[in-house]
Amino acid sequence: MRELSLAKVYQLLEPGPVVLLTTVRKGRANVMTMSWHMMVEFEPPLVACVVSSSDYSFAALRATGECVIAVPAVEMADAVVRVGNTSGRDIDKFEACGLTPLPATRVGAPLVKECFANLECRVANTRLVNAYNLFVLEVIKAWVDPGQKNPKTLHHRGYGTFVIDGEVVKLKSRMR
Repeated sequence: MRELSLAKVYQLLEPGPVVLLTTVRKGRANVMTMSWHMMVEFEPPLVACVVSSSDYSFAALRATGECVIAVPAVEMADAVVRVGNTSGRDIDKFEACGLTPLPATRVGAPLVKECFANLECRVANTRLVNAYNLFVLEVIKAWVDPGQKNPKTLHHRGYGTFVIDGEVVKLKSRMR
């Protein structure tokens, strides 16, 4: 074993696929790339996520209490990186990144047509927002695109490096 810089620990504990988080505030939709999220409960489905207070989406999420988590497949990698490398303060990221907003049914934030799954969410808990920018979201409506068969997801490894979902392995489990 050799010592690892603490600044690189996050590269070892990547929590899941890179997603897009959409918000809307004062009639203006925005989309951001997000890697820091995790499931915290099954029913109702709760997702914890970190949205930096310096992100343009932070104020909208805090003010409206709702968003959409859209799950892109690997084919969207270039758009996902473009979204992550620009600010909604300056441009319409949907238009600039070639994404299509679709109306959601339970929240004001838009779905992303190109993504294989979209989760409409409401903020369920903000107790850790001031300390850690951590929101707990309840998924209140979920959508999948049946036309996207066996989508592969992107997983962020830091500094512009990603891993693509790999081989599926089925092992015995007592979970149902």
